[in-house]
Amino acid sequence: MIKLILKSLAGLSLTVVMLLNVKVYSQDYGDVLGQQVNTITTAVPFLMIAPDARSGAMGDIGVSTSPDANSLHWNPAKFAFIDKDMGMALNYTPWLRTLVNDINLSYLSGFKRIDEMQTVAASLVFFSLGEIQFTDEAGTSQGTYRPSEFALDVAYARKLGENISGGIAIRYINSNLTQGQNVGTTPTRPGRTLAADVSAYYERELDWRRTPASFAAGFNISNIGGKISYSDDINSNFIPINLRFGPTLTLQLDEYNTMAFSIDVNKLLVPTPPIYARDSISNAPLIDDDGNYRILSGKDPNRPVVAGIFGSFSDAPNGFSEELNEFTLSTGIEYWYDNQFAIRGGYFHEHQTKGNRKFFTLGLGLKYNVFGLDFSYIIPVMQRSPLENVLRFSLTFDFDALAAQ
Repeated sequence: MIKLILKSLAGLSLTVVMLLNVKVYSQDYGDVLGQQVNTITTAVPFLMIAPDARSGAMGDIGVSTSPDANSLHWNPAKFAFIDKDMGMALNYTPWLRTLVNDINLSYLSGFKRIDEMQTVAASLVFFSLGEIQFTDEAGTSQGTYRPSEFALDVAYARKLGENISGGIAIRYINSNLTQGQNVGTTPTRPGRTLAADVSAYYERELDWRRTPASFAAGFNISNIGGKISYSDDINSNFIPINLRFGPTLTLQLDEYNTMAFSIDVNKLLVPTPPIYARDSISNAPLIDDDGNYRILSGKDPNRPVVAGIFGSFSDAPNGFSEELNEFTLSTGIEYWYDNQFAIRGGYFHEHQTKGNRKFFTLGLGLKYNVFGLDFSYIIPVMQRSPLENVLRFSLTFDFDALAAQ
């Protein structure tokens, strides 16, 4: 019974947050070390979950790491520099495993090189919320359903020069959280929208203090697309439009040993919630002449997508210092022995006023002929994580090696 209750609460809370466009008042969140908490939320946040174990073991890094079959999520432009003709990967991530055992994210990705300059790729990510029992306001059961979300991607990458490439991806997003059930008196439907990624990748060989090395840098703006809504009666919500960039330095220590150091920086390109004015006595939100909540500091978050993207660098209620707090930082390291055995580690940092996610990551990688197997594990630092006590894994297939055999 306790397990069922926890499961229902987890699923319903996620549904409510993502389905209803409820105004959030920053003042209610409280303070952390004298700073006001003001987190940014979007619809379909599953698009920001690291889908593969390799990147998950390196602190959720991937914009400039060496290309692999899972590059579409991180930086489609990397496919132009991949050294294989064809490959595929299958990834599995349990979610909220400490509460339930049937919420998970699956990711299938593959690529095919057209020629020396061009590569195409596709992927499918599926997020299952497990089995959830819906109830009305009186607690009467309305049936048991299996809400889910998925995104289908296609991508194209092309070399633009000897050391640089560009990539684009088109994404169809489908979020079916209520399966047609009413939320209160509001009729619902699946949320659907289209989005695109625009990316670039740079790679060159160099000497690092007399050690053969390579330097890479990546840039990706992902999920550029329309807002999503689950009903005709409520406002649409931004999807997680995200800016990601960072470098990677890879050292060829000797014939058998290779080590790479990577950094990823991220920022959501969506409006920051403003601080709303409240009555000094009742603490109730104040309404302006047009029937909207009166904004005390910041900007109205209900604006077009393009305005939301460009305004995301200057709309924080507390100014430039809060804008800087919205950047997350990931650092990762990867060691390979003879290109067959890998050890990985990383750290992810998010400011305490923007979600306070801080965790270390660990992982291993193995390659044997046609197959590769990767594992990752997360160690939360400041707060509990949906990936706590979870072992993620990825299975990759090298079709070049299969053809050679």
